Amino acid sequence: MTTEHLQKLSDALRTVGGSAAARDKVIALCKNIEQDLSGYEGSVRDDITGPIVDALYNEESRLRKTLSDGTVFEFLYRTKIARDFLMSSPAAPDHVWEPQTTKLLVKLCERGGHAVVGGAYFGDQVILMARQLARAGGTCHAFEPNADQLGMLRNNAELNKVENIRSWRLGLWSDSTTQLRLVGHDSFAYAEQSTGPAGDDSFKTVTIDDYCAQQNVDKLSLIMLDIEGAELNVFKGAAKQLARPAGEAPNLVFEVHRHYVDWSRGLENAEIIKLLKDYGYSVYAVRDFNSNVDMQGRPVELVPVDNVYLEGPPHGFNMVAVKDPALLQGQGFAVVPGVSPKLLWHRDPALHHPVN
Repeated sequence: MTTEHLQKLSDALRTVGGSAAARDKVIALCKNIEQDLSGYEGSVRDDITGPIVDALYNEESRLRKTLSDGTVFEFLYRTKIARDFLMSSPAAPDHVWEPQTTKLLVKLCERGGHAVVGGAYFGDQVILMARQLARAGGTCHAFEPNADQLGMLRNNAELNKVENIRSWRLGLWSDSTTQLRLVGHDSFAYAEQSTGPAGDDSFKTVTIDDYCAQQNVDKLSLIMLDIEGAELNVFKGAAKQLARPAGEAPNLVFEVHRHYVDWSRGLENAEIIKLLKDYGYSVYAVRDFNSNVDMQGRPVELVPVDNVYLEGPPHGFNMVAVKDPALLQGQGFAVVPGVSPKLLWHRDPALHHPVN
């Protein structure tokens, strides 16, 4: 196929994307194709149907979708998060991204209190967390340095009449004096130090401990971090909160990735895990799909930090740390040692499929 033919095909698909009815039909067709190619050795979504849907949109495409509970999200089509949300089955799912992590976060918000979220994005998890916190009189403190996504977060809070979110274009860090800038694309961007003043491409930092002092927040109930490698620095800036005793210390949900966490001597010996264990935390990997997958009725599966299957290409996954392990017991949770946190339908079922 010539370059001219490829351009014509691209233009044709973009025209289809301009019609809500037409693009919905293409998405439905692609989902049917995924069923037809169930024997494909790789990921049909990533290799075949996903690129077709990607071609319907550009980065300025602003879309809207409603969850099964009526929560409305508007979002920009910029990453796999948007694509897999659009291609969800059922069409009105109960989450946007990472079903089990979302379920876990909402569960940990049941007792209210103050929750801090670093990497709030367009509110895909924050809106649901804040709504749960509000039922117990709690508040969500959301940090998102990407100005476009922060705007979407605030818009989604307004759309859903969620009023207990305090949102900030600041970066959580190990000190409150560093200037940072985002490097990379959208949700995959990571922070690096910047020598220039805060502006369109850079932003100020604050530690969790300093922020709590500034906002007269005595203690946090939850810290959630998805900030592409800055998690360790943020925890170093939250020493006062992490040092609180069980029952007063925040529960923690955070991402690790082999690109920036050295787990060559076992995940339990990685610096970030040792730091948390020194504070008295019990740590588990959260088994989840890096996608939108219907997991209704399935427990959140947790892998003990010293018994996680880590083989495979460089990858990341979420962790949960608590000082009271009883919070992660009973109905809705299952501890499953020796398996991978990465749930993948196209990989070895014994390691990458839900156990329960």
